[in-house]
Amino acid sequence: MEPNRQITINLPNGKSVSVTAGKTIGQIANLVNEKFSQEAIAARFNGRFVDLSAIVEMDGDLEIITPDDPAAHEILLHSTSHIMAQAVKQLYPQAKVTIGPAIENRFYYDFDIEPALTDADLPKIEERMQQIIAADIPITRREINRTEAIQLFSNMGETYKLELIEAIAPDEVLSIYTQGDFTDLCRGPHVPSTGKIKAFKLLNVAGAYWRGDSRNKMLTRVYGTSFATPQELKKYLNFLEEAKRRDHRKLGKGLELFEINDQVGPGLVIWYPRGATLLQIIKDYWIKMHLERGYELVQSPHIGKAQLWQTSGHLDFYKESMFDAMEVEGDSYYIKPMNCPFHIQIYKAKTRSYRDLPIRYAELGTVYRYELSGVLHGLMRVRGFTQDDAHIVCTPEQLDSEIENLVKFSFDYLQTFGFKDFEVYVATRPKEKYVGEPEKWQQATESLQKALSILGVEYHIDEGGGAFYGPKIDIKIRDALQRSWQCTTIQFDFNLPQRFAMEYTDSDGLQKQPYMIHRAIMGSLERFVGVLLEHTVGDFPVWLAPVQGVVIPITSAQNEVADKFYRYLKSNALRVEINCKNETVGAKIRQAELMKVPFMFVIGEREAANEQVSIRRRKGGNLGVFDWANALKIIRQEIELNKEDKS
Repeated sequence: MEPNRQITINLPNGKSVSVTAGKTIGQIANLVNEKFSQEAIAARFNGRFVDLSAIVEMDGDLEIITPDDPAAHEILLHSTSHIMAQAVKQLYPQAKVTIGPAIENRFYYDFDIEPALTDADLPKIEERMQQIIAADIPITRREINRTEAIQLFSNMGETYKLELIEAIAPDEVLSIYTQGDFTDLCRGPHVPSTGKIKAFKLLNVAGAYWRGDSRNKMLTRVYGTSFATPQELKKYLNFLEEAKRRDHRKLGKGLELFEINDQVGPGLVIWYPRGATLLQIIKDYWIKMHLERGYELVQSPHIGKAQLWQTSGHLDFYKESMFDAMEVEGDSYYIKPMNCPFHIQIYKAKTRSYRDLPIRYAELGTVYRYELSGVLHGLMRVRGFTQDDAHIVCTPEQLDSEIENLVKFSFDYLQTFGFKDFEVYVATRPKEKYVGEPEKWQQATESLQKALSILGVEYHIDEGGGAFYGPKIDIKIRDALQRSWQCTTIQFDFNLPQRFAMEYTDSDGLQKQPYMIHRAIMGSLERFVGVLLEHTVGDFPVWLAPVQGVVIPITSAQNEVADKFYRYLKSNALRVEINCKNETVGAKIRQAELMKVPFMFVIGEREAANEQVSIRRRKGGNLGVFDWANALKIIRQEIELNKEDKS
């Protein structure tokens, strides 16, 4: 190597500096700005994240990362997870470490430890972490070969790390990070020393199967978070408290909407009467909107022969997400993960002409996908769910307008339920496991981008995020806590029309292959309800509320009149209940408030004598006393107001 060789480092402000090759990132940062370098925790060099200890031997673009950089948060989280693992190993030497990644605003680390840790152990672990941070222990990176790594972790008795090493490609460079008495297998980067961690909090303990598979051992997972400042940490902890209040699993139980239990099976939802009513309201609205837009409703079976899924390509590209086959009279059947092959059979049932297109099939079809038990989460991640599925079969000339209409329809539909903020992505061809020529993928991707541009919709590119059969548009909604949720997917498909030999007769009399678009607006109806619950805290608008009102007699003497008024509202298509329990009126009102029923109709002696009711609005207090007709009018007016707001 040439001594004192000079290299050029380009800085974000457009300036460049000349330094001697072989210096570390940290040394270069110190030459550029000594004060700035003291705040540094990592860097980007030629677009790649690196530690401050990384040695630079070539020209390049350098960007120093400080705690206020958006990229810093993941590094702080990951570094804090290592400090937590070190603390656990010091306190519980018998524990074996597994993985400890950063996830959105949090980190976790999984441990094989007996007895399992509990939330009561967290203060002790936090105290030890504070000691490690106060010691400001240097964190160093070293690259090692596969043999060295196996020997190192074998000597440490870290069997899970050995399993991870076995899964890494033989030619991949392995790196380890050491801080004091703790060494971990990790890509990095990390902060230069433990003292760079300024604000952290351990959140909770949970169980997690190794690699998310229930066939593996149950591990102890410790969650935590870390921020650049105590103020940011406090803000996030307040956010978590609000998120806990909005947890759809807690709301679903309290509002008597749904249940998931082990006797039925993980990821399989049982809907109670109120939950089923909520689903039906959403389904009815969905059907109405689709019929108005020229869709035809179809329905398909829950299972299909193996040959169907072989033809579609699912057994080649999607089998790991499908349940195992069942044998019936010598044939293999699979429970359906998607509806599309069935819709194609409906299309192929007769000869099609260009005059028939576009054809739009829609189905609220329940599908089943094998998800690892470790990733199941209430309604948000399930194994059986109802997809608001639609497939559009069209000519090439109709493609652009169909996609435009789908995007507009999706926005209109989601806004109906109170969602106003959206993120839009165009997902491109996966790096592997895809069908079709790259040229067709490019053409289809450009078509999706064109539709969004015509509508003036801003979008991001999701590189490699497309389905195996084509690129797609994904629309994510933001809830009241500004969390992002995947809902709408509009997927272009040039695979299935070819695989199933779909045809139509064009105006020139020739047989041609149509284009096909897969589309779901809510995505999963179950997840949509979960997001809706957390967005609204279960406080639904009157048009959507499973129970719109409850009739409350003050004493048993008014039960008969209350029942007549209850049946009067029911006969006028309102969703109401009656509470004739032997309880005080105050207790009945509290119960209705807890169940988030919008209207309460109270009937006492005076109201019963005059066929009147006292109306109480949830959160709005008493509205006054009205005769039955006007009481009905009031609730109908609010329903109509809701409809105007959502239209």
